[in-house]
Amino acid sequence: MINVERTFVFVKPDGVLRGLIGEIIKRLEQAGLKVIALKMLKLTREQAEKLYDIHKGKHFFEPLVNYVTSGPIVAMILEGPDAVKKVRKLIGKTNPVEADAGTIRGDFALTISRNVIHAADSKERAEYEMKIIFKDDEIVSYKRVDEDIVWFTE
Repeated sequence: MINVERTFVFVKPDGVLRGLIGEIIKRLEQAGLKVIALKMLKLTREQAEKLYDIHKGKHFFEPLVNYVTSGPIVAMILEGPDAVKKVRKLIGKTNPVEADAGTIRGDFALTISRNVIHAADSKERAEYEMKIIFKDDEIVSYKRVDEDIVWFTE
């Protein structure tokens, strides 16, 4: 039995301003993940502080909150087999110098603080983060036409 789960991702302001939204979503969908919620918004300070509360007190917390609230983001909930692990692998390491070529950060991130994308690092964290941005009625359930092939189940 496959482990279908949901995860939370957002394209950061540098990704939006550089026109990378479509490319990022394309890569996530081509990897077999299904977009079940999607919106463009400008994070409030309160939302940003909640999203990054695990980093509160660290030297980069304040600059990070200021950065992610500085421009528009594109937030999404993705669904698929082992979605959290799959997305983390697709996006690459936080520091683009360490991110593998072919990952989103390896290909597009400019610096550690302008690394194009955020993704939850656990199933529990994904559940917490998606509730900060999305209401239950904004999440859509549907079946992709290729789901039985892409999500191969027995």
